Amino acid sequence: MIDHTGVVVSDFERSKSFYAAALEPVGLSLIAEYSASTTGSTDIAGFGQPPAAEFWLTHGNPGSVRVHVAFRVHNHAAVEVFYNAALAAGGRDNGAPGFRTHYHPNYYVAFVLDPDGHNIEAVCHYPE
Repeated sequence: MIDHTGVVVSDFERSKSFYAAALEPVGLSLIAEYSASTTGSTDIAGFGQPPAAEFWLTHGNPGSVRVHVAFRVHNHAAVEVFYNAALAAGGRDNGAPGFRTHYHPNYYVAFVLDPDGHNIEAVCHYPE
């Protein structure tokens, strides 16, 4: 099951304005935003219907990360199995399994870059 997806944008403020206007007619709005000082890397903004953002903008070089897809799993062990299997299959570490509490207290996740550099994530929203 896909939990969320996103794109990398070069002009963060312009893209936020564009997506806010384009997605409003289909019932999606800006519901989360985190600065680079919070994420530790870059500004991000999430659109969706409360309480969960399903489409994310990440400020950066659009050619650096092509696609971001997060797969929802039901426990922490599945996040870890995904991470290890992806690395064994030739993926590259982009964030070891662990909590990312700046998103929410139970956000347990692992990130892997696939062979083409796509950022693939497995996430569990449960405290386990």
